[in-house]
Amino acid sequence: MAIQFKGASAIVTGGASGIGQAIVRALAARGARVVVADIDAAGAEAEAAALRARGCEAVAKTVDVTDAGAVERLVAGVEKRWGRLDFLFNNAGVIYVGELLDMGDDAWRRCVDINLWGVINGVCAAYPRMAKQGSGCIVNTGSIAGLGPSPGFTIYAATKHAVVGLSQSLRGEARKYGVQVNVLCPGFVDTPMVRNATFANIDGAAAAAAIRKRGAFAEPDRVAADLMKGIENDTPVIVTPATARLAMSILRYAPFTGELFAGRFMEAIRAFHTRQ
Repeated sequence: MAIQFKGASAIVTGGASGIGQAIVRALAARGARVVVADIDAAGAEAEAAALRARGCEAVAKTVDVTDAGAVERLVAGVEKRWGRLDFLFNNAGVIYVGELLDMGDDAWRRCVDINLWGVINGVCAAYPRMAKQGSGCIVNTGSIAGLGPSPGFTIYAATKHAVVGLSQSLRGEARKYGVQVNVLCPGFVDTPMVRNATFANIDGAAAAAAIRKRGAFAEPDRVAADLMKGIENDTPVIVTPATARLAMSILRYAPFTGELFAGRFMEAIRAFHTRQ
């Protein structure tokens, strides 16, 4: 399908901050009509208002992506307002950091509910409509943690592996109906989700500072720019930034080296362990 952003209608979940906010701005800059969907009502409205002040067509919607009914109403509302839904970015997510031994059932439930069921709810609401209209694009936010071993992020990685699998499989089904499916797999990105991650017996501030000191964090705008290009080129799995692409190449062509790096990364995380 030929991708057209200008005049298209788009929903971005988690659109009030981080990667979602950068996606919203990139879409608006390309002439799309954007719904900033977020559980943070004030943040979503502030972003939508800022876009409207620049002459863009944007609305804010409060939504909890774990609520299938709320997501269905969100999608139905866009279809009623603009006649169709052209893009859905399932981007809302949370992250838990630490050893699995230090994680409880609540971590599993919250991460799976938001990171996986949030995507499932979006797909179930949007995909049938897009298939019926014969066009559309669904972009699910995964992670490089969903492409290889990610010790210290095990629960998060489990949900992101599921998102990658869902996206790649749906892509094969959706092509017949004119629907494009892509999955975004960023590396470390400097976002509120990362800064507000839930750490299990980890000195999160010190750990994040150490990673940032190594220059490992990308900016959301860079991720959004790479995403737009990936959508236009219909890249199945959009890995960004360049350091993340390098890491994935090493893992693919030298898996034992990837395992070594993963082990060292886990030891680095353990250095910030606070459990007595």
